[in-house]
Amino acid sequence: MKTYKILANGLVAFVLFFSTNTYAQSKEKTVEVGGAPMYPSKNIVENAVNSKEHTTLVAAVQAAGLVDVLMSDGPFTVFAPTNAAFDKLPKGTVETLLKPENKEMLQTILKYHVAAGKWSAKDIIDAIKKGNGKYSFKTVSGGTLTAWMKGKDVYITDENGNSAKVTIADVNQKNGVIHVIDAVVTPKS
Repeated sequence: MKTYKILANGLVAFVLFFSTNTYAQSKEKTVEVGGAPMYPSKNIVENAVNSKEHTTLVAAVQAAGLVDVLMSDGPFTVFAPTNAAFDKLPKGTVETLLKPENKEMLQTILKYHVAAGKWSAKDIIDAIKKGNGKYSFKTVSGGTLTAWMKGKDVYITDENGNSAKVTIADVNQKNGVIHVIDAVVTPKS
């Protein structure tokens, strides 16, 4: 009887927590990415796993052992390539990078998509304007990404001259912000 009472109290507490959490999240200002709302109260990983457009990125983050890093306090600015962005890479590239023997290379590429701090679209645009049309970010991998604008669109260019367009900006997270991009950027080889 005592076990049943404890279980019942635990279930009530779980239901109350779940209901309160769901209610609180329903009041948040979300951005939809990959068919799922992205909640500012969740961290980068907790949100990314729900995006149907970022399954390749999530698999790569898991293979690289970077889940804990992207769940930490940050803050981080992540330029997140979509599945379609990964599909633009030469055939076999993703499969090769996901192999355990290429973990270090995969980590470097993924960290190249991350800048320290929380950079909103407004912050990036202001920095571009102050920088006479360009602003360079240091990435967590130690490389550089250059932000610039074409019309009202923000682009980032890697050290090899390849550019990616920001297609969804300001996807706020508990530990930073995500800007969805349409291409994979790579550090200088």
